[in-house]
This record gives sequence, C-alpha cells and structure tokens, in this order.
Amino acid sequence: MQPDDGTRDGFRRGIRLAVDVGKARVGVARSDPDGLLAVPVETVARGGAPIRRLREIADEYDALEFVVGLPLNLGGNDTPSTVDAREFAAALAAASSRPVRVIDERLSTVSAHNALRASGRSQRSSRSIVDQVAAVVFLQHALDIERRTGRPAGDLIPPAQEPA
Repeated sequence: MQPDDGTRDGFRRGIRLAVDVGKARVGVARSDPDGLLAVPVETVARGGAPIRRLREIADEYDALEFVVGLPLNLGGNDTPSTVDAREFAAALAAASSRPVRVIDERLSTVSAHNALRASGRSQRSSRSIVDQVAAVVFLQHALDIERRTGRPAGDLIPPAQEPA
C-alpha cells in the first residue's frame, strides 16, 4: 500500500489560483481541489494593492499555488506584456509564501473573447470578466497538462531570497 502523499497518478491535490495580468485589471480563476475544473473568481483592479488582494484570495481558498499567465507572442517570444507579467509574478512570489508558476497563455484572451461572444455577450459588456475567463482557459490547460504528465505545468518562480 502506498502512502497518501496528496498525489493521484502524479497529480497534486489542491486548489490552484490562476492570475491573468493586464494593464488595468487582473483576472483570477481557481480550480477545485481535485483539479478537474477551473472557474472564474474575480477581477482585481491593477491599481492599488492587487498582490495583497491575491494573497487574501489565496488564504480564503487555502490555495496550493499561483499560476500566472505569460502572454507570449505567436512565435513564443516575450512582449512588453510578457515582461510586465513576469515582473508581477516575481513580486507575487516575493510577497507570498505560496509557490508561483508561470505558464504560456498565448491566445487565452482570444479564446475568452470568442467564448463570451458565443454566449451572446458583446466585447464591451465582457470587459469586466474577460480577464477571469482568460485565467480559466490557461488554468484548465495547466491542470490538463499536470493530469496527463504527472508534472506541474509551467516554470516555478524562485522564492525571494532572504537578505544575508
């Protein structure tokens, strides 16, 4: 009999929070503890203290980790938005005791807009939730990768080092 280490076929049990970083808003989605489904949580204003709010949400859900989307271009290269997302992820890792992973989220916002349009919402009426839906898209992708491979998707951001 194997010990119960919280994994199932290499899948780590626990809620993940996805973070879609935008210039004005940060979309947040979460998984269920078994990693079957990603659902929207809220949209956090980028101004003010978004990292503090993300930490509060993580505490509320007792999240295992954060998954931050990297908006790479179609060639897989960084853009100014990618650099911004990386900096946001590093700041989140420095401010949180939870692991932070970054994952390619190419076309997640396009997929989110298409899904919202298909549900009858205009782009204007979707503005407040499109970031949440984009976070759902790439979180579901990350969950599917981990379930298929037994390894977490994306790259782990190293935790902030204590000053010597």
